[in-house]
Amino acid sequence: MNDKKHLGHQAKKRFGQNFLHNDAVISDIVDAINPEPGENLVEIGPGLGALTEPVIERAGKLSVVELDRDLAHRLRHHPFLAKDLTIYETDALKFDFAQLVSEDKPLRIFGNLPYNISTPLIFHLLTFKDKVKDMHFMLQKEVVERMAAGPHCKAYGRLSIMTQYQCQVFPVMEIGPEAFKPAPKVDSAIVRLVPHAHIANPVKDINALNTVCLAAFNQRRKTIRNTFKKLISEAQLDELNIDANLRPENLTLDEYIKLANFIVDNPPEAAPVKEKRRMSKNKKPQDDVQSDDINLREVSAPDAE
Repeated sequence: MNDKKHLGHQAKKRFGQNFLHNDAVISDIVDAINPEPGENLVEIGPGLGALTEPVIERAGKLSVVELDRDLAHRLRHHPFLAKDLTIYETDALKFDFAQLVSEDKPLRIFGNLPYNISTPLIFHLLTFKDKVKDMHFMLQKEVVERMAAGPHCKAYGRLSIMTQYQCQVFPVMEIGPEAFKPAPKVDSAIVRLVPHAHIANPVKDINALNTVCLAAFNQRRKTIRNTFKKLISEAQLDELNIDANLRPENLTLDEYIKLANFIVDNPPEAAPVKEKRRMSKNKKPQDDVQSDDINLREVSAPDAE
């Protein structure tokens, strides 16, 4: 029996396709999204339509972004869904979601994001946050835990800070491998992201916040005296009332904002911090430290049916 084939479609490893087939789980996810008629709904990676169909039943219309040409073709010729779909056959990482916005209808985005590109895709989507009402995503459970993590724990990192600065993060539900065909090797979870209507403590330049986070968490085992030495001196840390003996995971979001604002006002002479990489034995580049995306061999991201 071919457990990688579902509803006549062969799952493609390069797209990380695992098809959601548990009706109870599908119903719970759609309830969490709570789509309503007239809303500007956008699905990333509709796959074979497990979420697409019930969302259309509730909302009436839906835009979808699908990279797999076979699945896009299938949706265009679906006997019931095609008339209510606007299909964009493209890579979501390169897609301009702003083109879907109308004056009085902010975007409500949902979907299953491939684990191997989940962080860059989340960061790409956050560039449209001012045009978004909310987002619901299926991700690897550990990635959701990182997004929601607070200081003083190993899960806390760049993804936590950059996401929480821009959004409220609500873990919604966990989903086991058995809900998919073929079953992935890890647990999944749904997260709800709601962009902040107002940021009480705004950073002067969000790129500076990202730079500070990269500098910190590329060497998360070291004290910030060492991780920030190319950006800010120990004396300057002391002026900001930040203990140089702390590790990156011990600083709060507000402290990272303070550091980012400082380097905007006092640009370092050193070159910008880049994400540190190392070469593994098989010569493929990997993060020098635990990355925001979980890097597991042969782990696929669940796609909707």
